[in-house]
Amino acid sequence: MSETEANVRTERKRGSGAKVVYDLLRDEILDLALPPGSPIDEVQLAERFQMSRTPIREALVRLAGEGLITTLPNRSTMVSNIDFLNMHTFFDALVLMYRVTTRLAAQYHRPEDLEVIAARQQEFAAAVRAQDALAMIATNAALHLAIAEAGRNPYFTVLFSRLLDEGRRILRLYYQSYDDRLPQRFVEEHDEIIAVIAARDVDSADRIAREHAEQIVRQIQKMFVREDRLEVPL
Repeated sequence: MSETEANVRTERKRGSGAKVVYDLLRDEILDLALPPGSPIDEVQLAERFQMSRTPIREALVRLAGEGLITTLPNRSTMVSNIDFLNMHTFFDALVLMYRVTTRLAAQYHRPEDLEVIAARQQEFAAAVRAQDALAMIATNAALHLAIAEAGRNPYFTVLFSRLLDEGRRILRLYYQSYDDRLPQRFVEEHDEIIAVIAARDVDSADRIAREHAEQIVRQIQKMFVREDRLEVPL
């Protein structure tokens, strides 16, 4: 039993049992510890967390509302599949948020913002050196949210946070798509972004952020394009 699970009893006393279950299951789904299509069983979850099925159901309702789990016609429940057919809408929003938050950071950052951004970059670089994909996802999000906060538009920050969070399953696949060591170029691209922000070079910030985001999109798209297409003579 994990430390988080061991704390469930204590959390339940404060009336947050459903939240603890929700938080843990959500992380497991987004990190692909529970892959798409995995069955979700209320009885097994109640035994796992040692609580009644009422808070379990409350947590599952929240997860269903976010589209992370699906109830089938036979009333069985499973982790939702990733909607690859409509992934272009996610990509469009992601690239836009990379661009606009980096532009604004170049315009409106304060000296203390650069200190926070630099600290987040050090954490990301450490995750790359450790070849820890989950840590890279978390520290990458923290870095780009620090950049967004430097742009002084809380609406964009909230939207970007939601996109990065909802995209964790996609980013997990993204890092898995590299057969060898995760590239050091991720760190170098971040260094370039930070440099143009510090220089208040808005146009370069836009360009580099766009290039950075679009290479992520291309790499993900490559995972779903078959190289061995069937040649049919016409």
